[in-house]
Amino acid sequence: MIVPTKDLFKVAYGKFAVGAYNINNLEQCMGLFRGCVDSQAPFIIQISKGARSYTHKKMLEALLLAANDVFPDAIFAVHLDHGDEDTCMDCIKSGVYSSVMIDASHESLDKNIEITRRIADAAHAKGISVEAELGQLGGVEEHVSVSEDKAHLTNPDQAVEFVKRSGCDCLACAIGTSHGAYKFTGSQGIHFEILEGIQKLLPGFPLVMHGSSSVPQDEVARINAAGGSLKGAKGVDENQFAKAAKLGVTKVNIDTDGRLVWTRVHREFFRDKPEKFDLRDPGKVFMAEYAKFISHKNGKLGSNGQLAAIRAAVGK
Repeated sequence: MIVPTKDLFKVAYGKFAVGAYNINNLEQCMGLFRGCVDSQAPFIIQISKGARSYTHKKMLEALLLAANDVFPDAIFAVHLDHGDEDTCMDCIKSGVYSSVMIDASHESLDKNIEITRRIADAAHAKGISVEAELGQLGGVEEHVSVSEDKAHLTNPDQAVEFVKRSGCDCLACAIGTSHGAYKFTGSQGIHFEILEGIQKLLPGFPLVMHGSSSVPQDEVARINAAGGSLKGAKGVDENQFAKAAKLGVTKVNIDTDGRLVWTRVHREFFRDKPEKFDLRDPGKVFMAEYAKFISHKNGKLGSNGQLAAIRAAVGK
């Protein structure tokens, strides 16, 4: 059942975080739904600008609508990840999305507010929520590329002004994480003091944590053992999700980890079975492995076992 993103946030705030998982194909979609139904967790399907153009946006949207029928017990929202103004407007018109993210974080504060306000006005007229970003995460993910010297953390005082003037419904904060598989070096980690500062000034307002893949070291090691070359990949400690949730983080974005699972499964499969050529064989393995990964991640987010609470809140 597709529900408004804001309904998930109302139940989650201060208690747990909802996993927002990027998908690009059938196998990811099936694994995601199976994992969330198995763990009885609500979730957010994220579709990026790149995913919409990978085949065709209508193909991916149809896949989600079909999954909604195939998995009647699932409760989820559909979200545009890192959209520009044109893509946001297109998704708002589509009738499929529960929420959209407008990413104008590379602009000045006033310009970011101006663009976000236009999207918020259009989205709210259709009952759609808007996520915006203040501050900039470093790293590379699809069309988003920010060098570390350009990345900057979110200012809590500025966040108050931004939320009030832009009309956004949730805020992606730059708190030290970054996109991709190479997030931290040395003892770097999440700046919880920024979350604390924002929550104090904006109590009850949903916050979003981008770049939150944990980059499991066992996955990296297995990929490298099967012919890969990922050196120094490091991610967010998934045991910190619970602390972030208590500080207002209601949505945690996870993309890179899913790609690592896909890469590990396929590298190992064809290494161990070089005579195989049917794409469905590794696909079956991946769907099962991805479902296990999703179920595990929902446990770390605290969203597992929360479907009953969500169903009661939405009245269905």
